[in-house]
Amino acid sequence: MLLLAGACGGPESTAGQRLTVPSPSGKHPVGTVSVHLVDQARPDPWKNDGAKRELMISLWYPAQEVKGHEVAPWMPKAAADRYQSENGLEPGAILMDRTAGHLGAPIAKHLGKLPVILYSPGANASRAYGTGLAQELASHGYVVVTVDHTYDASVVEFPGGRVERGPEVTDFAKAVTVRVADVRFVMDQLPKLDKERVFQLDRIGMFGHSLGGAATSSTMHEDKRIKAGLGLDGAIFGEVGVSGLDRPYLVVDTPGKGGMATNPVLRKFWDGLRGWRLNLTLKGAAHNSFGDDVLLIPMAAKALGLTKQQLEEVVGTIPAARALAFQRAYVPAFFDLHLRGRKVPLLDGPSPDFPEVGYRR
Repeated sequence: MLLLAGACGGPESTAGQRLTVPSPSGKHPVGTVSVHLVDQARPDPWKNDGAKRELMISLWYPAQEVKGHEVAPWMPKAAADRYQSENGLEPGAILMDRTAGHLGAPIAKHLGKLPVILYSPGANASRAYGTGLAQELASHGYVVVTVDHTYDASVVEFPGGRVERGPEVTDFAKAVTVRVADVRFVMDQLPKLDKERVFQLDRIGMFGHSLGGAATSSTMHEDKRIKAGLGLDGAIFGEVGVSGLDRPYLVVDTPGKGGMATNPVLRKFWDGLRGWRLNLTLKGAAHNSFGDDVLLIPMAAKALGLTKQQLEEVVGTIPAARALAFQRAYVPAFFDLHLRGRKVPLLDGPSPDFPEVGYRR
């Protein structure tokens, strides 16, 4: 999803603003590394030149030691400059240079086996939008793999500063099919990426926002390696919408367009969930109240000429702090229950700590 959603007017200098994702709440410091993957068995489905499918992913994990390891940027500089320029902002208008992840820090081997969680972003978005949740989960002892789906993602920076992007995706069914293949390929690579042999590969979960939610449910339908899935205002495409799933799934939706109340496809999917299931509706939220969107989009609103009404249509009326608190509580709780077998009272019923959350089993 581009920042430009519904923008009017011209760009205005906003130099000096820094995107600051909340520090993770877990007890472990966070390490991260970006990895360039090439699927030699698959021509890129978005190109017609026979080139093999290339992906960039990031691994986020609990670190043993972070001293001497600089923090990772939210988005690499060449990608960030291109991203802002194409959204009507001056390159560098918003500084995207800081996360809680430390580049190349050694993984915390003393923790033993670590469950793995995959993340797929929304259409025309970037894996960077999942940074806040990725580092939050990593601080609680998970390995999180965020995936950029090249030529579907807004921008992808490869080694050497090469930046790739495609036209805005409109064939969402094809995009989901491509994403499913991407994620299954990434799972195939996990044993090679597990240098210290600490990934718990029989405990893999997945979540995503919007089209990333569709990628989550569809990948689960195709691949039993994913034991539990979660969609943040996720779409539903393909066979999974008819056949459902037999493993745990958490549907997070909003009261507006695309939510359970107005989307018959999502309701049919819900009816077809045969395993543990839960539907949480975040009141006051809009489609981009999830991930780091809820922080980044308001930062760019003035420069993009977004009115208050336009901004509320994109990120809702829920305060950003509450939208973030919801994600930081419920997403780890879901994976703690289904990947670690821990009893989590938060998921047992409505919580007085989250009055803006509608609860349905």
